Amino acid sequence: MLFFPYKNDNPTRSFPFVNWLFIGLNLWVFLAWQLPLSPLDSETYFSAFGFVPDSFFSQLQLEDPTPHAIAWEWCTVYTSMFSHGDVFHLLGNMLFLYLFGDNLEDAMGKVRYLAFYLCCGLLAALAQGFADPESPIPMVGASGAISGVMAGYLMLYPRANIRFFYWFFFFIGTLCLPAYLLLGFWLVEQVIALPESMEQAGGVAIAAHLGGFGAGLLLTPFFKRSGVRMFQSGYSRPFSRNPQKFR
Repeated sequence: MLFFPYKNDNPTRSFPFVNWLFIGLNLWVFLAWQLPLSPLDSETYFSAFGFVPDSFFSQLQLEDPTPHAIAWEWCTVYTSMFSHGDVFHLLGNMLFLYLFGDNLEDAMGKVRYLAFYLCCGLLAALAQGFADPESPIPMVGASGAISGVMAGYLMLYPRANIRFFYWFFFFIGTLCLPAYLLLGFWLVEQVIALPESMEQAGGVAIAAHLGGFGAGLLLTPFFKRSGVRMFQSGYSRPFSRNPQKFR
């Protein structure tokens, strides 16, 4: 069975330059920096550019910390956002950023969207850090920031339809589902997975996902343009195999 989201039915007024910039930066970092590395060098890369909660909080607790060391620990919050564990991690994140980021940039404007994305990524990393402050495992990935983007999309366009390609035995086609179903299912899945994630060393940083999502919920009303309404209706009929616009 294959169930693959590939497009939203929510039009934009302008080209999403910042969103494509984020996608391009993530691809460039992976292809130019990470992909050529050997397994041993990859471990060194993750330790240097990933967000390591134990290292981050240890530096903050020193009585006489060096300014450049603290500055670099804060930098890893952002360098980790543009690094990924493998190609599937990268492509999965970029798919969801592609699906939801363009409309959010349209609703906020380019500068505000850029700030919103980085703020969500920061708060996501801190959420993971506070959830497991002694973890020596580097955290990488744009998932926390993208979780904030998904939360913003849910608040602004809950009934916008997401087009899915499906393949179930002999049945192949496309289907439209409202964003609140997709994002609601994702959120429930994260909450259910959180306890197990807290007990494991490594794996998926669920606390970062939920932290980024919570940040998106809180920040969206303040970052959106003044004329943009919350909880807008969709542009096409939900649950349709042949989507038709109705406004």
